[in-house]
Amino acid sequence: MANVVVVGAQWGDEGKGKIVDWLSERADVIARFQGGHNAGHTLVIDGTVFKLSLLPSGIVRPGKLSVIGNGVVLDPWHLVSEIEKLRGQGVEITPETLMIAENAPLILPIHGELDRARESANSIAKIGTTGRGIGPAYEDKVGRRSIRVADLADDATLELRVDRALVHHDALRKGLGLEPVDRDRLLADLRAIAPAVLDYAAPVWKVLNEARRGGKRILFEGAQGALLDIDFGTYPYVTSSNVIAGQAATGTGIGPGSIDFVLGIVKAYTTRVGEGPFPAELTDEIGQRLGERGHEFGTVTGRKRRCGWFDAVLVRQTCATSGVNGIALTKLDVLDGFETLKICTGYELDGEMLDHLPTAADRQARCTPVYEEMPGWSESTEGARSWADLPANAIKYVRRVEELIGCPVALLSTSPERDDTILVTDPFAD
Repeated sequence: MANVVVVGAQWGDEGKGKIVDWLSERADVIARFQGGHNAGHTLVIDGTVFKLSLLPSGIVRPGKLSVIGNGVVLDPWHLVSEIEKLRGQGVEITPETLMIAENAPLILPIHGELDRARESANSIAKIGTTGRGIGPAYEDKVGRRSIRVADLADDATLELRVDRALVHHDALRKGLGLEPVDRDRLLADLRAIAPAVLDYAAPVWKVLNEARRGGKRILFEGAQGALLDIDFGTYPYVTSSNVIAGQAATGTGIGPGSIDFVLGIVKAYTTRVGEGPFPAELTDEIGQRLGERGHEFGTVTGRKRRCGWFDAVLVRQTCATSGVNGIALTKLDVLDGFETLKICTGYELDGEMLDHLPTAADRQARCTPVYEEMPGWSESTEGARSWADLPANAIKYVRRVEELIGCPVALLSTSPERDDTILVTDPFAD
């Protein structure tokens, strides 16, 4: 059976939550493979709004197994809070419907404190972090001083891991003017939360490989977007993990040969939250109009998103680095009513034409967009569920996007409602 990876192909906020929910009806297992609770998903199902930031989108679907992989950094207190919130909305969550990788690293309160202290002290170039400790938690993972889910099960190991981490963190905190970590309180807090987390702990790599051999369909869910990838994003204004599709394998423990289809989620225009270069950004009334029509505010932070025309250069690039087989184009309805639309087809940099975003930050900042104009449409596309429901110019726009990015549209989303989706190619088709 086909296994599908879903990745954001811009700077995140592309509408992955709805698409993953829509696809999860066809899947048996839904697995998160990177990021943390800085990744917001909003699902609208039968008029009920679910806001997720850590749990996989499939958690709201009965009869599905949701998995948090080892590539995710896990805040155990947020996990418990999010589970309780969803239970209050009638979602059943048990160890039979949710599993957490035993080797997933934990986000501790000291990670959030460090995150916020460093960002506020950085007067040179702020990254735009959410302040939730994601970056420091990944740093500890690479530095081999993480406390992982499995460590919660043995008190002697837990104390050893905490002591190792505090050697590093207390030195950092001193430099930032923070008090040393209260070791006893941290240990007490971890011991208190441990049973709630360990209820869901499992060897996820084994579970997923057995599911694959048993013919189950697995949907791998990414967070953020490929332009925030630690290696291939607009560094240093990026997240702290690999976001591209290859991370689905290492972030869950399943081999790359098990991935059959990569679906890139792409908004019909471009948005970005936080700092960093954005060649096609619009700071005029058109950018304001896109933001208002698209309700462009971050699910997790509430921050206003920066908006601009569709940037085909960036999406062509992310489709290449993630090996995207097809895209899900979302929020086409936001473009309704524009007399003229523009698509960024290249950049001009110091008199030179570029067909990709350069790696060096200073060069990225100096890129100016080269636009191609297309006629817009006055009819509404909201709620369209077939090509026949779309205006002719909307179809032309979609076809031109396909040509410019070198990748076909597999799904087309025309509203936040899950059924307002046009299926062109089923990613789960064998």
